[in-house]
Amino acid sequence: MSEQETVTVHLDEIESTTHAALTRAGAQEWVAREVAKAVREAELTGNLICGLYYLESYCTQLANGRVKGDAQPVVSRPRSASVHVDAGFGFAQAAFARGLPEAIEVAREAGTCSLAVCHAHTCTSLGYFTRQIAQAGLVGIGFTNASAVVSPPGGNKAVLGTNPIAMSVPAKDGGVAFQFDQSTSAVALGKITMAAAAGVSIPLGWAVDSTGQPTTDPKAAIKGSLVSTGGYKGYGFGLMAEILAAAMTGSVNSMDVKGLKLPEGTPHDLGQFYFLLDPQTYAGDAFWERLTRLSDAVDEQENARLPGSNWPTATSVNLEAKIWQQTLALAGH
Repeated sequence: MSEQETVTVHLDEIESTTHAALTRAGAQEWVAREVAKAVREAELTGNLICGLYYLESYCTQLANGRVKGDAQPVVSRPRSASVHVDAGFGFAQAAFARGLPEAIEVAREAGTCSLAVCHAHTCTSLGYFTRQIAQAGLVGIGFTNASAVVSPPGGNKAVLGTNPIAMSVPAKDGGVAFQFDQSTSAVALGKITMAAAAGVSIPLGWAVDSTGQPTTDPKAAIKGSLVSTGGYKGYGFGLMAEILAAAMTGSVNSMDVKGLKLPEGTPHDLGQFYFLLDPQTYAGDAFWERLTRLSDAVDEQENARLPGSNWPTATSVNLEAKIWQQTLALAGH
């Protein structure tokens, strides 16, 4: 098969094959199930960097212990409206699944809840988690960090990760009205590594070289660092995500995490931090009225939409043939 060839694969098969690959590499069945669901959604939404692209890394790191496939997350309630999940250096997806039901219960009772997932493997797509909060009828806001690849404005040494922020808002009649999931860096690191592998240039404004000068060379960018989206404004959001994800959870700073996909190394030890908010706590039905007002104002503009409002409903997706062959091999098929 050529590198350009694609195959059409049903999402059920993507999920089941991912599950088989993860259990074959050492993940417990329930853990593999939670991660496989996240991979499925990433492929459905075209978020390729967080989908099967990551599976080989997951399996390699399961085999060598960088992620613990048998970790049993421990859920506790340190304060009345705070839920703490110690992932035990296991997958973030599994830890979140264990803590979410209690966090939802707390938010419905108290109107708000903070959920800290600590000492976890990378969560890849942060919006995957906030979406689950919105599907429970609550506003979900999430933060996480990653290995340092972003330098401060005017600098040339990375101190922050891509440090995503995500927010999902529920719809009145169920489901999700809209959501966004974006890094606080100008671009995800994966897009630069993919550009380097393809031998193509990157847009100016994505990264600087090792001397701090803007560059369009992805290889120079990899040796240098990414920049924050929107300059100082994005840098501020990146710092906020760092404090909430690392300091609030007692997990690791971006500067102290080795490359997330490196086959060898210590566990990621990353944190994720979420706010769960009952939308009717303060304004009652006025929340839905304001949301409708906003949604209508956007929808009446022909080429505009709220982010994440047109959720894909496909049952199959097109994959690079080489990625699917790799997935089948990892699953032992």
